[in-house]
Amino acid sequence: MSAGFVFENPQVLATVCGPNDTNIDYLETLLGCSLSVRGNRIEYNGEDKKISDAFNSILPRLQRLASISEDISQPEILMEFKAIESEEDSSSLSKKRIITIGTRSVYPKSPKQEEYIAAMDSSQVVFAVGPAGTGKTFLAVSHCLGELLSGRKHKIILTRPVVEAGESLGFLPGDLSQKLNPYLKPLYDSMEATLSPSTVKRLEETGQIEIAPLAYMRGRSITNSCIILDEAQNTTVSQMKMFLTRLGENSCAIITGDTTQIDLPNEKSSGLIDAGNRLSDVEGITFIRFTGRDTVRSRIVQRIIDAYEKR
Repeated sequence: MSAGFVFENPQVLATVCGPNDTNIDYLETLLGCSLSVRGNRIEYNGEDKKISDAFNSILPRLQRLASISEDISQPEILMEFKAIESEEDSSSLSKKRIITIGTRSVYPKSPKQEEYIAAMDSSQVVFAVGPAGTGKTFLAVSHCLGELLSGRKHKIILTRPVVEAGESLGFLPGDLSQKLNPYLKPLYDSMEATLSPSTVKRLEETGQIEIAPLAYMRGRSITNSCIILDEAQNTTVSQMKMFLTRLGENSCAIITGDTTQIDLPNEKSSGLIDAGNRLSDVEGITFIRFTGRDTVRSRIVQRIIDAYEKR
């Protein structure tokens, strides 16, 4: 049994294949078969009908994705496979739900991510709750950078609770920014995925990106800014209330966290869980809840999350 998919646009074919055909290698791993690229065709030869059906389902999806994106990553390919497995039509993703960062664009990789982007566009406060690898932090950072570079916001403020693990923050070397940098590294990684490190550094030097320890937010009224509170599961109830009441005119807040990874002492309640109970019906606040099946980081991460969720 053989199957082949023809690409009329050579650039779309190149995008699907990826640099040095790395996406073809990944597709072979997912499908469990060998593929070949001949001219403007990707071909599969084999006797397994299930593999053939999966091949015939995935290639049109990848072609459609490549027609609206400059590159296709392996997590995006994985999401397309998951959409087939769950019989969800990911082609229904709206092309309007795009985050523009200068000349770059970020597209949702799943229906839940599209819902998340829509919430950030329409709500002043958005909570993104769920496991690792679902794009919570990356999309929050991308949205805020888009708001900053478009001039709609004047500043991005990055904050997170510092939950110490046997070592006081005061003992770490450097100034306040240097002390906090290890805690905020995931946010910087997300910024540098869309902007060069030199651009991020310049924005920080001009004050357009500000690092603010959560404890230092008390008493402030923040205007014309995007605020990201990361690792919010480690806030206390009083810290979460304090943070949310800092919002001034033309400011928005995106709060991300994973309630399965709370590092607070046992006697303290998580401000993230408490906020979900108190604020879910408050106008202007949206909760987006990701699950293990929304993981886009890699298939092994999805399997790990699934294993932990079963216990």
